[in-house]
Amino acid sequence: MQINDSVALVTGAASGLGEATARRLAAQGAKVVVLDRDAEAAGRVATEIGGLGQGADVTDPAAIEAAFAAAADRFGTPRIVVNCAGIGTAGRILPRDGDLNLDAFARTINVNLIGTYNVLAIAARGMAAAEPLDADGARGVIVNTASVAWQDGQIGQAGYAASKGGIASLTLPAARELARVGIRVMTIAPGIFETAMSAGLTGEVRASLEAGIPFPARMGRPEEYAMLVQHIAENPVLNGEIIRLDGAVRLAPR
Repeated sequence: MQINDSVALVTGAASGLGEATARRLAAQGAKVVVLDRDAEAAGRVATEIGGLGQGADVTDPAAIEAAFAAAADRFGTPRIVVNCAGIGTAGRILPRDGDLNLDAFARTINVNLIGTYNVLAIAARGMAAAEPLDADGARGVIVNTASVAWQDGQIGQAGYAASKGGIASLTLPAARELARVGIRVMTIAPGIFETAMSAGLTGEVRASLEAGIPFPARMGRPEEYAMLVQHIAENPVLNGEIIRLDGAVRLAPR
């Protein structure tokens, strides 16, 4: 897919992986819709890259419908959609206080998995109604974000790992179903990256995590995630797959 002059929509795009992706796609000539729950921050990033800022919660179908409608009115139908919105939560199945943590578990599933599905389904509807972009009949690509935790979930990550595992498992059936209308679906499973989730780590914890990454022995950079999004968008035969972006790390139980 040609990124230049394409319309892209990125969720969670006011910071971290999403912001880096929005900036990279804009640098390649895309018209980018910066979607984030923090409307003010989304507007700031959008202004800096010449895009459109939209404040919306990915779990709210009406808000996402409105964001896609605004994107279509301003730029046209988004043909590149990247799901970066998500939360990281921790909670044991058998905590010392005996609390089931069911509300936290449900919220994690709702934001990470159901929010991703909501955006994917609404994006696919718009793409399917649009004209093909090339002789193959391509109409667009949707890139979701899982985590290496879907395979290497650590103690205390039951909810987070389950939500990301759901995203990973969604990839192939979604790609198979949407193939008939020329929409590709891919998932990136990042390892340990420099994001808001890792910003609060102590130096000792950070050093311990980085020591477990074979190469390069450091946290990934959001720009490196964005590089992969670009390649997925541009490579037409990447479809229905989960790519670990992790420096060969395999997380220990704790």
